[in-house]
Amino acid sequence: MVTRPLSRRREAALRAAPLSVPLGLTLDGAPPPGFQRFSQAVALSRRDFEPAAAELLSWRVHQRAGLAVEASDDVAQLGTVVQLRLGLGVASIRIPCRVIELIDEPKRRGFTYATLPGHPESGVERFLLERGHDETLRFSVTAVSAPGSLPTRLARPLARAIQEAFTRRYLRGLEN
Repeated sequence: MVTRPLSRRREAALRAAPLSVPLGLTLDGAPPPGFQRFSQAVALSRRDFEPAAAELLSWRVHQRAGLAVEASDDVAQLGTVVQLRLGLGVASIRIPCRVIELIDEPKRRGFTYATLPGHPESGVERFLLERGHDETLRFSVTAVSAPGSLPTRLARPLARAIQEAFTRRYLRGLEN
């Protein structure tokens, strides 16, 4: 599984696009009206923090969840733009995002991205790997989001179920 680079044209368009989230939306505190917060986490059976962090930051979690990944950078960095895709060809759903936070601490690694126009949702999502005192690795996915398009507003329960299913897939993405 290799991350494909974005075309220059698509990268420029995504970099120029405004975030499709309300100003000031964060993962902390109560979500604004119409938005929902959710968080899921797992304790991983593996104990190799650095290799697991490298997999997370290089989009392997997203690929293992079944998404095609086209990114401006092979490794997530502040400002990286990424276009995830679900499905094949013209029938695929495009999921554009921009990395707005990079977490690079001795016992915590991860990133947060925000949605861009064209994403089915509007919101922010954090992918965080943490190493505990006992060397246990904990991987969490936290999001605050609302439907970002007419189809996701019309099919909100289904869209929410799909989002939760992908979160479970993400969480399995760092297991050996």
